[in-house]
Amino acid sequence: MGPGRAAVLRAPDRRGRVSSERRSPGRRGARRETPRPGPGSAGALTAPAYPGAVTGTSTGAPTALAETEWRERAERHEQRVDALVADHLERRREGVPHPVEDFLFTYYNLKPSQLRRWHPGAGTALLGEGARARLSERFYTELPGGAVGVDAGAFLAARPVLGFVEGLLSSVASRPAHLGCFGLHEWAMVYRSGRVRHGQVPLRLGHEGTDRVVESHRIQCSHFDAFRFFTEPARPLNTLRPSRERQSELDQPGCLHANMDLYKWAYKLSPAMPSELVVDCFELSREIRTLDMRASPYDLADLGYEPVRIETAEGKAAYMEAQRDFAERGAELRERLLEACRTLRAA
Repeated sequence: MGPGRAAVLRAPDRRGRVSSERRSPGRRGARRETPRPGPGSAGALTAPAYPGAVTGTSTGAPTALAETEWRERAERHEQRVDALVADHLERRREGVPHPVEDFLFTYYNLKPSQLRRWHPGAGTALLGEGARARLSERFYTELPGGAVGVDAGAFLAARPVLGFVEGLLSSVASRPAHLGCFGLHEWAMVYRSGRVRHGQVPLRLGHEGTDRVVESHRIQCSHFDAFRFFTEPARPLNTLRPSRERQSELDQPGCLHANMDLYKWAYKLSPAMPSELVVDCFELSREIRTLDMRASPYDLADLGYEPVRIETAEGKAAYMEAQRDFAERGAELRERLLEACRTLRAA
């Protein structure tokens, strides 16, 4: 590949394969107006905010949406989700597993049909006769004046997880991002095991080469839901001892998995979160998952995913640049989630 050129991988086909092209890399920080490259792309790491990403107000006064307006928002949301999940649904019908994309629907347990269902979020009143169909759905109620919206009181009574989520998000937002873990958690998950977690995908450096990478690096994973999958020989090599009880203490804004989990916290608070925000979190999680696996010990070349070779200086630099960008975008989504939580409490 010539100087000044970066590989761009188009969106995968329905079996998850990605074709490539070349382009000149853009300036870092410049706003991009062109569509985002596909998930295997070295350039698929930044994107402008989705223009429909809105929340209610935190003042207690609901935002009223006329029926034509909320139906248009619902339709845009459905079209957006349909485009995001179409390939996954096709592979699922054909029984074709995908080591990168399936994670978004297995580890995270929101069904595509649930992701597709549009909700305005707490603090928004839906006007018009069509809104009354929502009254048959859980957590919807008739508001003063005949509008329909989320029953904030019933939701808060049924979902005590809100306090944990607010505390976790606030704690993470209060500390600086630590970069340079280089995604070694995926390597630690197969260290000295003689097996792989994704049985259909080989290790890029083999078992011995993978073990040498782990042994030659400082492992500093702070996220419990990554650390808990470490092999037994890898656990003592980690400089931290993450636990569920210490999650609010240790999670930090540079962690890929902490930023992926913004999607989890968003959908766990649905329908009180605006669906546009939930999908914004889904899209970030999807991009981070791609980097996570490109930087992993697995050889995904047959699917078109160019490896981020974190065992090299060049790979480390590429990883940190992407990690920094994800931390910035995660911070924006984290604040939007916190604002939506404030709106929920005020509703």
